[in-house]
Amino acid sequence: MYTAAERIISTSGSPQTQDEAVPTARVSHEPETVVDEPAAEPAGPSGPVGATAASGARAAVRRRRIGVLLAVALLAYLIDLGSKLLVVARLEGRPAIQVVGDVMTFQVIRNPGAAFGMGQAMTVVFTGIAAAVIVVIWRIARRLYSLPWAVALGLLLGGALGNLTDRLFRAPGVFRGHVVDFISVQHFAVFNLADSAIVCGGILVVLLSFRGSNPDGTVHQPGKPAKTGSEADTASTDAPKPVDDTE
Repeated sequence: MYTAAERIISTSGSPQTQDEAVPTARVSHEPETVVDEPAAEPAGPSGPVGATAASGARAAVRRRRIGVLLAVALLAYLIDLGSKLLVVARLEGRPAIQVVGDVMTFQVIRNPGAAFGMGQAMTVVFTGIAAAVIVVIWRIARRLYSLPWAVALGLLLGGALGNLTDRLFRAPGVFRGHVVDFISVQHFAVFNLADSAIVCGGILVVLLSFRGSNPDGTVHQPGKPAKTGSEADTASTDAPKPVDDTE
């Protein structure tokens, strides 16, 4: 009888054995294996690394362009200053020297006005204009990536500095100084090398603008507005391209 009862109790599925039939979770004391995640691959050309490289390349180009601008401006300024010092010391108060017959002569004339003798009663105004031109050129130079524009702005800057020096340091006084002109062309005007630099720089600016070239190196196409400023920088970071040193 006891044997039969034990057999019933030990029978699988009986109420007495259902709790024993439930499997219990085993607690493993073994250390967990840590799987190393693969290291993140470096960003491609369109990622942060490519953007930084493109930005660095553009910054290097801009520094070179500013260097060209300053070199051209310094050369134009020194040539103008040296020529004025020479003609004042050798030619002022003396008869004109014929260079090409009567068509072109050298004679010193003190000019209180603008280039080619215009506006002689507005000396102070032209002094302010020359100073403003220098400030504008320097502001444009902060986003300068075009080589032809660097040359053009350098000529304008050198010429403006040359005549501004006369306005500030020559008689009759500061801001009212007379500019030294000495190149006389028959039936035309008397001017100096600073005036020539300004005219050449202005002509080059007009030609570049006519071509659609911008100081930041972009080219404006009819019907398609050129990307400038932050738009050009964004485009360069999205798809960096080699910078053209000829523009």
